[in-house]
Amino acid sequence: MNPVLSLGVILLGGVLAAKFLRRAKFPMVTAYLLLGIIIGPYLLNLVPEQVLGASGLFSNIVLGIIAFTLGQNFSSGNLRRLGKSVFLISIGEVIASWALVTFALHFILKQPLYLSLLFGAIAPATAPAAIVMVIREYKARGPLTNMILGVVAIDDAWGLILFAVSLAISKSIFLHAVSSFPFLIILKALLEVGGAFALGGIMGWLLSYFSRFARTQDELLIFTMGFILSAIGLAIYFNLSVLLACMVLGTAVINIKPIGSKFFDIVKMIDSPIYLVFFVLIGASLELFSLKDLGIIGGVYFITRPLGEWIGAYLGAIVSNSSRLVRNYLGFALVPQAGVALGMALLCKSVFPEAGIIILNVIIATTIIFELVGPFFTKFALSKAHEIEK
Repeated sequence: MNPVLSLGVILLGGVLAAKFLRRAKFPMVTAYLLLGIIIGPYLLNLVPEQVLGASGLFSNIVLGIIAFTLGQNFSSGNLRRLGKSVFLISIGEVIASWALVTFALHFILKQPLYLSLLFGAIAPATAPAAIVMVIREYKARGPLTNMILGVVAIDDAWGLILFAVSLAISKSIFLHAVSSFPFLIILKALLEVGGAFALGGIMGWLLSYFSRFARTQDELLIFTMGFILSAIGLAIYFNLSVLLACMVLGTAVINIKPIGSKFFDIVKMIDSPIYLVFFVLIGASLELFSLKDLGIIGGVYFITRPLGEWIGAYLGAIVSNSSRLVRNYLGFALVPQAGVALGMALLCKSVFPEAGIIILNVIIATTIIFELVGPFFTKFALSKAHEIEK
């Protein structure tokens, strides 16, 4: 099958798979992953090597778009509206899940530090779409519901920052470039992160300035995608964090322009087929024969990730003087994990080819499980808080 025909099969098959599995209450992301596994090289083999080989490039582009859209959450108005409790709880659950997963893999399973750091950095990512869908399905409303919506709106953004720093440190450790001077590992990571912030800010200002010349929606779309792709390309060229550069780009335009949301609305017009192809390719990249060797690592990750989310949310709620219901149950609502985590895993595979296969396989397998069982935990939290409409 040639690459163009393969992309057509992926798009059409993805839509049909999502519609078919929706009747069984399967999330769309899970449907895309399962389709990718079925048409991948181990089963039907309908995805050419040229398409699979481009998954690293495609992951940078898709993650750049995702990071750009997450930057919208850092508008000045949104930050004022979220409040102190949301900030403390979201930061707490991100740090706690990262720390617990990293500790368990490195000190208990004796995995390499760089590998443990990467797993830990992926752990905080949640699945906002799945969580919001549960809230809408059961017409939930109340203090816990409001806190959940605030936390999932911003925790992936904190997670991207933590992942960018962890990825930079992991690369330095893996390459042994500064084995004699460990403090240079942190310095190199800070330079990578700081450079990404500067690049994103400059590109955001340029996009805001040149967008005044866009007379139509089509021109605005071209300007927006052109600057996103340029930011991704420059970040790769200068060895900076693609994720942070694009998130800062989004943060800059939402705060510089009075109607900055138009940039994000225009991207939403084209992102659905891009995301579909992305998740199907991730499923097709699964190394089925390697799954038998991942039992312990996958099991520890599966247990420690939601436990870290709950502990972090609990501690953040205590510090912020949140209610007992928020303290006890908010962490349960954060179990679903999907898109951002998968993108991070695919990016790890492009940076660390051998270790990245382990990471990608574990994240794909656990994501399917988290997407299936996660919504039940979200419903459990809302039920315990008596916020589900009867």
